[in-house]
Amino acid sequence: MRGLHLIPAGINLSFIPKRLAFFSFSALLIVGSVVLFLAKGLNYGIDFKGGIMLEIRTEQAADLAAMRTTLGGLGLGEVALQEFGQETDVLIRVQRQDGGEKAQQAAVAKIKEALGTGVEYRRTEFVGPKVSEELFIDGLMAVGLAILAILVYIWFRFEWQFGLGAVVALTHDVISTVGIFALLGLEFNLSTVAAVLTIAGYSINDTVVVYDRVREDLRKFKKMPLPELLNRAINETLSRTVMTSLTTLLALGALFFLGGAVIRDFSFAMIWGVIIGTYSSICLAVPLLLYLKLERRGTLVGETGDENAEETP
Repeated sequence: MRGLHLIPAGINLSFIPKRLAFFSFSALLIVGSVVLFLAKGLNYGIDFKGGIMLEIRTEQAADLAAMRTTLGGLGLGEVALQEFGQETDVLIRVQRQDGGEKAQQAAVAKIKEALGTGVEYRRTEFVGPKVSEELFIDGLMAVGLAILAILVYIWFRFEWQFGLGAVVALTHDVISTVGIFALLGLEFNLSTVAAVLTIAGYSINDTVVVYDRVREDLRKFKKMPLPELLNRAINETLSRTVMTSLTTLLALGALFFLGGAVIRDFSFAMIWGVIIGTYSSICLAVPLLLYLKLERRGTLVGETGDENAEETP
């Protein structure tokens, strides 16, 4: 019985010859993302703007949809509800109100009045501007350190040229994710930072698979010009890349459409990340190797390859 093959065996699509078109598209994507971030900015969530956080427990399983509708009509701005632990435990986050501590207390009183009886208030906290700023800085540090760690890992596993190509592709993925959130006005919070870190891990996984094949082919084909060799490596791993991406997108699609409003933005970030991560692994990380000097068993090779070496069958 033959397995499912979305990509025909022996396919030879022209990725490397079209690298300038890919580079141009990516450059426009990066510039557009930066412009959107600077001009429009991000819709920061409570984690980064500060606000009110309440932990409650209901007598019966909490009806999040009804509670979200009730609290959303109080005119308190952004309200986020999240079930955690048991079905009766709910975390309520409300954006910081204009004014001082009295304004925050008045908002809490409104929430308690709206929810009525039968609710146990286990915790009430105010996330101030200083704490939210620290969370934002910690989020940036987490992303930056993750990219740095990936650079070191790829450098030691392959060569510095591969590490540089992988980091350029990862940076492209992160910046474009920020851009799409700025464009659509989606909430950017700690969950989004977690999604960005997950995107980096997914993207580097795809990149490593292609890089492994590039390294194998560099040892196997001594006379093959580098552009042809890189294109061959992409096509040889294309079926695996597409299958992995599609199966991941199926799961993320279920989360996006059926998971509810709480994780919808996170799911969207992951869907975008899988798509852009797959693109960058194929169309950026590998073509960039053409402009770096790779070593083929001690011999530097450029775009024309090493014509004097023998080809291993």
